[in-house]
Amino acid sequence: MKKVLFISHGHPDMSKGGAEVASWNLYQQLKDEGFDCLYIARTEPGSHGGSTFSVRGEELLFHTSMDDWFTLGTSQLKPLFDDLGQLVKKYAPDIIHIHHYAHMGFEIFCALRQAAPTAKIVFTIHEFMAICMHNGQMVKKGSLKLCKKALPSDCHQCFPQHSPGDFFLRQQYLLDQLNYVDCFVSPSHFLAQRYIEWGIPASKMHVIENVLPETKSIPPRTLAPGEKRTKLAFFGQINPYKGLNILLSALNSLPEAVRSQISLDIHGANLDKQEVSFQKSIQAQLDRLSDCVTLRGAYEAEQLPGLLADCDWVVIPSIWWENSPVVIQEAIAHGRPLIGSNIGGMKEKIENIAGLTFEARSPSSLASTICNAIETDVFDEWQAKLSANETAFQEHVALLNAL
Repeated sequence: MKKVLFISHGHPDMSKGGAEVASWNLYQQLKDEGFDCLYIARTEPGSHGGSTFSVRGEELLFHTSMDDWFTLGTSQLKPLFDDLGQLVKKYAPDIIHIHHYAHMGFEIFCALRQAAPTAKIVFTIHEFMAICMHNGQMVKKGSLKLCKKALPSDCHQCFPQHSPGDFFLRQQYLLDQLNYVDCFVSPSHFLAQRYIEWGIPASKMHVIENVLPETKSIPPRTLAPGEKRTKLAFFGQINPYKGLNILLSALNSLPEAVRSQISLDIHGANLDKQEVSFQKSIQAQLDRLSDCVTLRGAYEAEQLPGLLADCDWVVIPSIWWENSPVVIQEAIAHGRPLIGSNIGGMKEKIENIAGLTFEARSPSSLASTICNAIETDVFDEWQAKLSANETAFQEHVALLNAL
């Protein structure tokens, strides 16, 4: 029986990010398949008695932190090299599957190799943080203009306190640390190609979609006579990158005859954690659209099927590249087509596959797409084409067995 150690930068019960959910789903299904698995999730140091680890069910919480977001490093080396190292030596995994390094430190790759010199290290890439210091978004600070490549001179423009030479050395250091990794997994071709262009060997890269729990498609909601497919839903964090302002602007520009039929449910949180100017801008838009938009707030995973059953289209208007948003997979698996920005992982996963795309960052393009989408024959066409990826888990198993 193969022993697989999972390391995530958060536990999905405590943090609902895509990487946490993706790692958890794979961990659970591998256990069901007969693999011997241990799941370690990073959490804050603090009020648990001072030890490096604590127990949560069958999982371990790893209490540590990092303090250098330029090199993605940590001065807390004892938790990584001594405490985690000893635990890894005792568990003696065949495979170590890392799903993030944030809040733990990029030194984790070296620490794990030192603790388990013969284990295969797999790293699933979920975002662009190693490439881009701007929260891994690959958009320029201030203007939020899209970056197609991380150039040291451009990075210096965003962060003038660091020279172009600093960014060059940062890239070389991070790539050097990633030499400890035997195999990289990316949930999208777009994300994989960005990392290959940045310096990851193509021979080590594998594109495999994230794993979802077994899910049944939900029949389309029943329409009243003459009703169109006018119920839209937005799922995700409310921040400047997710494009909610683009969606609200699009609704505001719709012809009155169309807008009077539309309803939008916003399932998301953290608006209160954004900059005040952004909060005020979104709230002003919500006030203008109070007749057709409802802010529902955060939701739990078990609520998702019911929330999707109430909508016709899921809208993903992000202004950054994204890579493989879990909500795309969830919508497809539950039988709901999507409307998404025509860039990055959204274009790869939606265009000509699972719905309609529009010109990214363009409210007018999105408005036009919505007018098209609400027609029942358009919905029926895309809803009939939806097909969930049922091979992703077996692809993951095949890769682990090959290693």
